[in-house]
Amino acid sequence: MELKRSMAIPRLLVLGLWAAALRDVAAVAGMKFTGPPIKLKVSQGQPVKLNCSLEGMEDPEMLWIKDGAVVQSVDQVYIPVDEEHWIGFLSLKSVERTDSGKYWCQVENGGKKEESQQVWLIVEGVPYFTVEPEDVSVSPNAPFHMACAAVGPPEPVTIVWWMGDSRVGLPDVSPSILNVSGINQSTVFSCEAHNVKGLSSSRTATVQIKAMPLPPLNVTVSQVTSSNASVVWVPGFDGRAPLHSCTLQVAESPDGQEVSTEVTPVPPFSYAVQGLKHSTNYSVRVQCSNEMGSSPFTDRVYFQTLELAPNSTPQNIHVIQRDPGLILEWEGVAPDVLKDNVLGYRLEWIQDNVTQGEMIVQDTKANLTMWNPLKDLIIRVCVLNSAGCGPWSDLFLLEAQEVMGQRQPPYGTSWVPVALGILTALVTAVALALILLRKRRKETRFGHAFGSVVGRGDPAVHFRAARSFNREGPELIEATLESVGISDELKTKLKDVLIQEQQFTLGRMLGKGEFGSVREALLKLDDGSFQKVAVKMLKADIFTSTDIEEFLREAACMKEFDHPHVTKLIGVSLRSRPKGRLPIPMVILPFMKHGDLHAFLLMSRIGENPFNLPVQTLLKFMIDIASGMEYLSSKNFIHRDLAARNCMLDENMNVSVADFGLSKKIYSGDYYRQGCASKLPVKWLALESLADNLYTTHSDVWAFGVTMWEIVTRGQTPYAGIENAEIYNYLISGNRLKQPPECLEDVYDLMCRCWHPEPKLRPSFGVLRSQLEMIRGRMSTLSSSQDPLYDWMCAAWCCVSWGSDAGSGMALNSTGQGSWAAFVAFTTCVGCSGNSGLTRLAADIKMQREGEQLACVRAESNFKGMERKQCREDLTAERKKTETHNDRLAQFQQEQDSGFASKLDSFNHSLY
Repeated sequence: MELKRSMAIPRLLVLGLWAAALRDVAAVAGMKFTGPPIKLKVSQGQPVKLNCSLEGMEDPEMLWIKDGAVVQSVDQVYIPVDEEHWIGFLSLKSVERTDSGKYWCQVENGGKKEESQQVWLIVEGVPYFTVEPEDVSVSPNAPFHMACAAVGPPEPVTIVWWMGDSRVGLPDVSPSILNVSGINQSTVFSCEAHNVKGLSSSRTATVQIKAMPLPPLNVTVSQVTSSNASVVWVPGFDGRAPLHSCTLQVAESPDGQEVSTEVTPVPPFSYAVQGLKHSTNYSVRVQCSNEMGSSPFTDRVYFQTLELAPNSTPQNIHVIQRDPGLILEWEGVAPDVLKDNVLGYRLEWIQDNVTQGEMIVQDTKANLTMWNPLKDLIIRVCVLNSAGCGPWSDLFLLEAQEVMGQRQPPYGTSWVPVALGILTALVTAVALALILLRKRRKETRFGHAFGSVVGRGDPAVHFRAARSFNREGPELIEATLESVGISDELKTKLKDVLIQEQQFTLGRMLGKGEFGSVREALLKLDDGSFQKVAVKMLKADIFTSTDIEEFLREAACMKEFDHPHVTKLIGVSLRSRPKGRLPIPMVILPFMKHGDLHAFLLMSRIGENPFNLPVQTLLKFMIDIASGMEYLSSKNFIHRDLAARNCMLDENMNVSVADFGLSKKIYSGDYYRQGCASKLPVKWLALESLADNLYTTHSDVWAFGVTMWEIVTRGQTPYAGIENAEIYNYLISGNRLKQPPECLEDVYDLMCRCWHPEPKLRPSFGVLRSQLEMIRGRMSTLSSSQDPLYDWMCAAWCCVSWGSDAGSGMALNSTGQGSWAAFVAFTTCVGCSGNSGLTRLAADIKMQREGEQLACVRAESNFKGMERKQCREDLTAERKKTETHNDRLAQFQQEQDSGFASKLDSFNHSLY
C-alpha cells in the first residue's frame, strides 16, 4: 500500500502554505494570512512549490523566511488574485537535505511585520552516513570492533555489515557496532544503511594484520669527535604497528668486542653515542621494536674516532728583529712528550685587540712581515694536529717603543702610503669620469650648436649630434644560449629555433599573471613580411637560471608538434639585460584572436554582450581538444595541465591545445600548493595524481572530462564551494561533478567514463573523439531536417566583432552560410557598430567566403509574424544580389579612415 502511495506522488509538488497571522492582526485593518499550517515530507531530488496567501493589502512586499533567514532564491513569484488578494510562490527545483527546515511568509506594513504560520519541510532520502568504518591494524586473531552509523529521514535506518564479499551478522538499527573475534589476514569491511527510500554503501575499510618490523635503513654515522659520534637511521617497515624503541650495539673493530648496548625511544630516529676512545675504530648496528617484537639487526657500519688535541704548550717565545721583518722563536715540544701526530705550530698576532693574521709553520721559528711596527704587537703560539689546536702559549707583548729604538723598517712594510696612493688615484679617476660624462651629455643633447658656413666667416647655427650612447643605463650584453646557463642538450634542441630579439617588436599586453605575461608582437619573416605572434615571457625579477632551464625545456617539447589542434612553437628568444643580469627568456607562439577558451566561454555567458553558443559549436570545441590530445598521446606526451584555460581559440573558431606546463608560470588561481611542492591544478587532477603524484595519459583523460564540463557550463568553476584541500576526500567518496542543465545524456556519460576510479578503464582520446563526432553528427542531421538557417535568419542579428578586435561568438552552421547571416544582421541592426563596423563586417564576410566561420549573436526576433516561406524567398533573392559584390567588399575592408555613415550609404546603394 505504501509503495502505491509513493508512486502516486507527481513530479512537481504544488503545496499550499495557508496560515493565520500570529500577531497584531488588528494593527493592519483587514490584512491577514489565510490557510492552516502544514508539515510536508518530500523525497530528495523532487521539485517543490510552496505558496502563501495574503488578503486585505494592495501590492504587498512579501518575503520568504527559512529558519529565521531571508530566502535569497530567485525562484519567487507573487501573483494578484484580485486587488487585495495576493499569492506568493517559492519554487525549489530539486530539494536536498539542506533544504529541510521551517518556512513562512513575512510582510511589512506601517512599521508592523506580519508572519504566517510555519510549514515544516522534511526532505527524505536514502540514509546519510555519520560514521563509516575506518582502516585499522590489529594483532593476529585478536578481537576488535568496527562502527557504522547513518541517519534519515525517514527513520528507522538499518545497518547491514559486509566482510569481503560475505554478509556478516544480523541487520542492526543504526548506530551499529560489529564485534569481530579475530582474523589472521588482511580483510576488508563495509556497511550498508537501509531505509524505505533505499540504501547507501559506506567506504570500504581495510583491516591489516600487525607484524614485527623490518630492519632500519640507511644507517649513517656523523659528527664524529675524539669521544662522541651521532648515529642516524631511517625506520624500515613498521609492521603496521608504531615503533616504540630502537637498540644500538657499538663494538670495537676489528675484534668486534661489544662496548655498549643502548636503547632509545623513537622518534627521533637518531642517537648520540658518548664515552668512546680517541683514534679508535668502531662499528655500530641498529634494530627497532614494536608491540609485536624486534626487527633483525642491520649490517654493521664502521667509523673511527678522532685523535685528541695536543695538551702541550710551546714555551719561551722571543723576538729577534731584523730587516725586513721580525723573526719569532720558541722552545718546541719534544716528540716523546706529544705522543700525537703533530702537523706543526699555529702562530697568531694581534694589534688593536683585533687578530691581524695567523700562519702555520713546521719549525719553531717564524718570519713575521705583515704587521705595523708603530703599534703594540701581541703574539701567541699553539701545537697543531688533525684534532685541532692545543692550549695557547702565554701572550707575548712587543711594545711599540721597543721597535722605535731599532732601525725603522722600510716603507714597504707599511700600508699607509699605499692606501693614500690608491685613494688619490680613485678620486682622480672619478673626477675625470664626471667631466667626460657632462661633456658627452651636452654633445648628445645639443650636438655642435655653432659652426661656420663654408666659404663665409660668419658663424651660423648648425646642428650635428656629436655621438650617441645608451641613455637607459649600463651597457647591454648580447644574450645567447651560452649566457643563460642551460644544459648542452637543451642548447642543441633550441639552436635552430632561436630568434634574435631584433626580429620582432613587442606590442600591447594580452595577459598578465603572478609569474609572467603574454604580449602581442610583430615578427619579421625572411621575405620581409610581418606575422602577428604572441610572446610569453617570465617576469624580469623573479627567476633564476633554473627557472630559465625549466621554461625553455617546456618550450622545447613543443618544437616537434605538428597538428592543427596542437599549438606549434614558432621560436624562442632571449631579451638582453645589463651586464650581470640573466636574460629574459621568451617563447614565441601563434597569435590566437579569441584568446583562451575559458575566457571566451565566460564572455558568452556573463560578458557585456552575452551570446548563445549552439550545442554543435560546443561539441566542435570538445572534438578539437580530443583530436589534439589524441595526437599528443600518440607521441607519448603527457600534458598534466589540460583545462579550458590552456586551450586557445583562433579566428576560425578552431581550438588548439596549448601551455604544456607553461601555464603553471602564468596562472595561479586554479592551482593548489601542497607544502613546499609546486602549484597543482587540483580540481582537474585524477585520483591517482592526487594520491600518488602519478601522471599518465589516463590522468589527462580525467582532466579532459573536467574540461568538457567547463565547456558545457560555459566556463563555470568545477566543484564550486569545495575547497582545494577537500577535493581528494570528496572524490574518493564516490562524488563527481553533477550533470549540468541542458547537457546531453550521451555527453555526460562520456564525462563520467573519463572519471572512472580505475585509470585503465577510462576511454582513450581516440575513442572520445570518435564518440563526440557521432553525437555531433546526429545533432547536425537533426538541425538540417529542421532547416535552422531559415529559422534563425528570420531574426535580427548583431555581430559582436564590430568595433572590436576581440570579437567572438559562434558559427551559425557548417554550410558556409554564416556570411549571409552577417549581411542580414547588418541591414537590420541599428547602433551596434563602431566607426569601423562596416569595414570589419566586410572583412568577416570575405573570410567567410573563404570557408571560415563568422562569430555572431542572436538578438530578439523582429520578424515573429513573418512566414517561413516568405522569409526564405526574400533571403534567397537577397543572397543572389550579394554574390556579385566580393570585390566591392574587399575594397571596403581597406577603407579605414572614411566615416561610417558614408560607407553604409555606399554599401546599401551598391546592393539595391
